[in-house]
Amino acid sequence: MTPDSKLGWQEDEPARSEDKYWNEICRVGRWMYERGLAVAGEGNLSVRLGADRILITPAGACKGMLAPEDLLVIDPEGEVVSGKGQPSSETPMHLLFYRVRPDAHAVCHAHPPTATGFAAAGRALEEAVLPEVIVNLGKIPLAPYGTPGTWEVCAALERLVERHDAILLENHGVVTCGPDLRTAYFRMETVEQFARVMFAAEALGGPHLLPRSEVQKLIEARTRYGVTCPRGNSAELPRTAEAMEDRITFRRQELESFLEEAIRKDRARR
Repeated sequence: MTPDSKLGWQEDEPARSEDKYWNEICRVGRWMYERGLAVAGEGNLSVRLGADRILITPAGACKGMLAPEDLLVIDPEGEVVSGKGQPSSETPMHLLFYRVRPDAHAVCHAHPPTATGFAAAGRALEEAVLPEVIVNLGKIPLAPYGTPGTWEVCAALERLVERHDAILLENHGVVTCGPDLRTAYFRMETVEQFARVMFAAEALGGPHLLPRSEVQKLIEARTRYGVTCPRGNSAELPRTAEAMEDRITFRRQELESFLEEAIRKDRARR
């Protein structure tokens, strides 16, 4: 794929109808970089061009500075079809999504700081808190750690990819997919925003979870809103208020007071 002084690209490669995908990856890469979802050479993006071709970002490139000629086309085995350099080190993860999810036509991987903080703490984002997240993503699970850039990541993800559009990667980041690149990217933004809300809610004493009845209403609304989840409407549902009924929680100050009182009583008995 080479520049053309007037139109931007020569007629032969890529096909003129596919020019938009090269430009869109560069645009979304800038969005990721400008919003702090990926810094330096972090993150990667891809788009399925057809049954046997995938457009993907190169290894190590800053996503905020991509040009269309930087991108590569690979086949379903990860072999380079066109383009210079090496494809993203996370190519195996992208290929897994395209193999398992025929409805996925784009994959977005980034390191949004708050969501990645949850992943580094071993915390999934699976509580029923925000209606928009319940409708659009359901439960956001945590995949066990795998060495980045290896098939270990795929092994950790495989059981989750079929039923989830957004997944936290333990001590690593977040990966999302969608029917197009913008949807995959906006799902990434949604995950980060949800993580920020959860972080704030926990600092204020803990989030108030919605009951199962309200979650069911939101699930039923998916059809009305035109939301299609993995395997129809069977995406795993978030944890509701009922699941927390037997759970005892303390604020830090309450826990410290409880422990101090227990220690005082124990000493008094001696």
